[in-house]
Amino acid sequence: MIKYTSKINKIRTFALSLVFIGIIIMYAGIFFRSHFILMSLFMLIGFLATLASAGVYFWIGMISTNAVQVVCPHCGKVTKVLGRADACMSCNQPLTLDKDLEGLEFDEKYNSRRAMKRAAKK
Repeated sequence: MIKYTSKINKIRTFALSLVFIGIIIMYAGIFFRSHFILMSLFMLIGFLATLASAGVYFWIGMISTNAVQVVCPHCGKVTKVLGRADACMSCNQPLTLDKDLEGLEFDEKYNSRRAMKRAAKK
């Protein structure tokens, strides 16, 4: 069985990984203390990765405020749905707001217009 996760949680995980990657890159710069330019380059790249994570957090926060809130039929908690098909943020139960997708097997491709056009042709 494939485990699905919500899009909001995926993007938040990416932003968190950017924070840790940035800190690791900055920490690697300490090993080049004798080479000022190289150390500064590592520190700058690490800082930019950490700054990019703040931008991603801001972006997903803005998207999250516009997401549709629904009650998950499986766990009963309120969750946010982005697009046509998404997963519950608590229990990872596949969810959809599109009546045409009800009863179909969950696939993240349902969110792209190109895949939906191909499915409609069949």
